[in-house]
Amino acid sequence: MLLSITWNINPEIFSVGPLHVRYYGILFALAFVCDYFIFLRFFKRDKLPLPLLDTLTMWAVISTIVGLRLGHCLFYEPAYYLSHPFEMLKIWKGGLASHGAAVALPLGLLLFCRKYKMSYLWLLDRIVIVTALTGFFIRIGNLMNSEIYGIQTSLPWGFIFERCREVVPKHPTQIYEALAYLLIFFILLHIFVKKDSLRKRGGFLFGTFLALVFTFRFFIEFIKERQVDFEEGMSLDMGQLLSIPFVLAGVFLLIYSLRQTPDSKPFAGNAQPLAGKAKKK
Repeated sequence: MLLSITWNINPEIFSVGPLHVRYYGILFALAFVCDYFIFLRFFKRDKLPLPLLDTLTMWAVISTIVGLRLGHCLFYEPAYYLSHPFEMLKIWKGGLASHGAAVALPLGLLLFCRKYKMSYLWLLDRIVIVTALTGFFIRIGNLMNSEIYGIQTSLPWGFIFERCREVVPKHPTQIYEALAYLLIFFILLHIFVKKDSLRKRGGFLFGTFLALVFTFRFFIEFIKERQVDFEEGMSLDMGQLLSIPFVLAGVFLLIYSLRQTPDSKPFAGNAQPLAGKAKKK
């Protein structure tokens, strides 16, 4: 008989009337709280106006959630959601894709940087540190939801996801990914704190994040269950196809950053944050 772990956790912690509190939602919120306080240290380190951080947090949260949802709807089930567009708003029914956030978050931050005159690469190099930590929390949330798990395994740490009516052990790929994201978080944080010359090269941390995260995502997909029917029979699934351009972008950014003079600043030239200007009036 195969050794395994029976997993039958109720994803709902408690409910009060129409309010249903789930592990996933708590972990998602906890991720943003941790991200905020880490970024607070970044802002204080570079003596930036703290009101600007609150604005940045709002832009980042909205961009991330919109990207996660649209990524799933448009990459994995476009026919259904384009025919039922209002279903895209029902996030509580599930369906989020990190590849969508990987597109939407940088776009949202680009608009933010243009509005508030910030250095785009300076911001991206710091946002990816907390993004890696967010990925850790989200994958633990997926585990609590008994979703996005792997194929059958004979390894002793295989999980039988009873809530999904599984009867054989499956790879707990949520745990694999969570640990990978946590490791990447510490790698990026180590570079930021200890490797001053690399930290000052605009785009180095962002490129490292893209290369590491999506290389891992590419290979982990080989042992994950296919998420949608059209992936059956494909040599590479949608997650792998979407990962390739991000890996290439990461390698390009690493090469680009290493060819630049180490001189990353939060604001280009004599530009000053709008929040800071408003405060002085």
